[in-house]
Amino acid sequence: MSIYDHKVIARDGSEVSLQEYAGKVTLIVNTATGCGFTPQYEDLEALYAKYREQGFEILDFPCNQFANQAPGTDEEIHEFCTLKFGTDFTQFKKIEVNGENASPLFVDLATAKPFEGMKGLKALAMKPVIASVNKEHGDKAYIKWNFTKFLVDRDGNVVARFEPTQDMKDVEKAVEALL
Repeated sequence: MSIYDHKVIARDGSEVSLQEYAGKVTLIVNTATGCGFTPQYEDLEALYAKYREQGFEILDFPCNQFANQAPGTDEEIHEFCTLKFGTDFTQFKKIEVNGENASPLFVDLATAKPFEGMKGLKALAMKPVIASVNKEHGDKAYIKWNFTKFLVDRDGNVVARFEPTQDMKDVEKAVEALL
């Protein structure tokens, strides 16, 4: 699967072909503004600022499916991210990542790199959350929580999945290896 086969919706409602990102190393993330992992926006922006000149992109897809943690409009979410965290990477229209209305992009990402468990110090605390997501969405529970990250190589291949509990240093090492 190549992510370049997908089209997504920009914040302004226009359609964007991910072919525009061909030749770049890309990190695709589902996010939320009211989550315990929301401070990862700061880490993501630092990563983007450090590597964008080398052909690195972050594609941000807000999602309100996890405990109503991204309740605002697309513009309110964007304003929050830019004002609070100084984000400069591309943020798309809010999507769903699980269930019948899951974004085809996230279905393909999660199919290419399925959930293998949470890693890091907060993994134990996430077990009940994961059970709840699995119960609600069954075989369509592609993403377990906000700030799940998929790393894509320059050819559009999904090469890694990072759960929100994983250390951002691991993400950075993987990005560096592809650049």
